[in-house]
Amino acid sequence: MSHPPPHSRPAPERAPGTGALSHELRVWWDALAAVAAGIIAMIVVAVLGLWAAGADALPAGAFPAVVAATVVTAVGGTVELSGGAGFVGRTSGGLVVVPLSVTLAGAVAVAVLFLLPLRHRAVAGGAELLGRAARTAVLWLLAVLVVALAARHTFRISLGEDFIDELGEALGATPTVGFRAAVGPTLGYALLWLLVLLAIATAVSRKTPLPSRLLRFQDSVRPAAFAMLVVLFAYVAIGLIVGVAVALSRGHADRTLAVLLLGLPNLAWMGLGIGLGGAWEGQVPAADIGVPVPKPLAAVLRENDGGPATLDLASLSAHDGRAWLLVLLAALALLAAGFVTAVRSPADRRHWRHALHLAVAAAVTLLVIGLLTHVEARFGLSLLGIGDLGDDFGGEVSLQAQLPRLVGLGALWGFLAGFLGSLAASRVRRRGEVDAPPA
Repeated sequence: MSHPPPHSRPAPERAPGTGALSHELRVWWDALAAVAAGIIAMIVVAVLGLWAAGADALPAGAFPAVVAATVVTAVGGTVELSGGAGFVGRTSGGLVVVPLSVTLAGAVAVAVLFLLPLRHRAVAGGAELLGRAARTAVLWLLAVLVVALAARHTFRISLGEDFIDELGEALGATPTVGFRAAVGPTLGYALLWLLVLLAIATAVSRKTPLPSRLLRFQDSVRPAAFAMLVVLFAYVAIGLIVGVAVALSRGHADRTLAVLLLGLPNLAWMGLGIGLGGAWEGQVPAADIGVPVPKPLAAVLRENDGGPATLDLASLSAHDGRAWLLVLLAALALLAAGFVTAVRSPADRRHWRHALHLAVAAAVTLLVIGLLTHVEARFGLSLLGIGDLGDDFGGEVSLQAQLPRLVGLGALWGFLAGFLGSLAASRVRRRGEVDAPPA
């Protein structure tokens, strides 16, 4: 009769359901890691950008609220402006702008951490992907809610004279101005932001498995989507190089750094759209409010003394002839995207199919650029409740893409670049291509 060796212990039996519980906890942990990484990345970039812009000189307690408001706008939320001076006057306004540098930092962090657990897997079920997305969405909304609640502050405005300030306080007419995030719309737009981000990340990543029902779409969607994503990141990299060179050579490094850390993709991706023939309609007050954009762009927006102006290749080149370089850069970028699309696609795909896929991808990309570069800021003062004296005590800053023109030209350029890129790629080895057997 055999006996177990001394000091041996039987292997502990795993309680029923322990494996399922461990898996559930791990999935929730993955979702928490993705959300935390995204929020932290956005906060860090926002803090650095606002610090470079001089926002650290705000009154005590205001800077964290301004950082929170910046993160709110980065995920598509809105910030409402309000204030007053007792029964004497009241200010009002609103702000809709997306600081895309902050947005991009958060998007990259969330996407990488969301996709990381799925890498190197052959297949993933639709229920699993939806479950991971749902858990991430729940934690994301909770995090955005906390940030939105923190995005509020009221400033007391000093008029510079002690007697007038004391009189205003006695009359209950101390001037104040403040802001707060619109919590409901912010949560709605933040959820949409996350779902679109996860869909794009899953569609672009070749190492992320798709459900079996979607496998037939991966060869038609992923190559073109990846190519356009590379174009967007390339434009950001070029803009960063140009921005650093400007900061080192022309002074005002702090102002340039603030633009890079808050709105670099806004300007870089507008350059792509303008280079392809797109246009934006915008206006700024006639008075100089220090719009943080390149001088030619600011000059175009101020051409009509506060009235609407069209920002396109013709108007920009009237102030700086180098604007035509945007056409050359856009053409080279789209041709490279066409080549990458063809190389990453099956070898037996026809040229017109490559052209069609890139046309759709370019049109969608330009649509997203147009929507994300929308700016709307309005502020005004009403005295004794009579009228809105926006002309004298307020103003409006707006920038809006001409979407039909932008999307249409994107599709046209995409089709042409996709066809030419496919022709160029026919001379190199392609995925799925095998050598002919020797005779």
